[in-house]
Amino acid sequence: MSAPDRPLQKPLGPNCVHLCIDMQNLFSQGSDWFTPWMPRVLPLVVQLVEAHPSRTVFTRFIPAARPGEGRGTWADYYRHWPQMTLEALPPEAVELVPGLLRFAPPARVVDKAVYSPWIGTGLDRGLRDAGVDTLVISGAETDVCVLAAVLGAVDFGYRVVLPRDAMCSSSDAMHDALLDLYRHRYGRQVEVASVAHILEMWR
Repeated sequence: MSAPDRPLQKPLGPNCVHLCIDMQNLFSQGSDWFTPWMPRVLPLVVQLVEAHPSRTVFTRFIPAARPGEGRGTWADYYRHWPQMTLEALPPEAVELVPGLLRFAPPARVVDKAVYSPWIGTGLDRGLRDAGVDTLVISGAETDVCVLAAVLGAVDFGYRVVLPRDAMCSSSDAMHDALLDLYRHRYGRQVEVASVAHILEMWR
């Protein structure tokens, strides 16, 4: 059984940004990478974005152009998933899902070629230049790209707040395991709360 949430340590102030990970058509209904929970968490992600659209950064995962492209094991990865390369996908596959696309702009969009949003994107520099010290991280998937975003944010020293009901995974077991990991192993650097509590603390 997952541990209960704890109240956030302190309010979320003007130096907070919502980092929304990979809520794209690429992972929605009809895709070979379909994340079944996405429709369920989307309304809660929308609540976070609506509250602070100009303080939101969306990431988009951009696949390789064709099978065999990419460094090292990424080349093998796309040989396994040739139907998920850019040459095989419709252009709109990489776009944000319709419920979120309308927020960009004012929300910013950052494209990435790997799980982590911190590699080759300039994300950290842009956030630091804007005085950001706190991140609310939502999106897909809890145990893949969200995990990479969280660990990178911890390494860069950001305060990290996770809305447990605005993240999704293809695996219930892995989602629950990651929430326990964040609470117990990263409890001094990662806070887990509901969207409702986060919005109460970020006004």
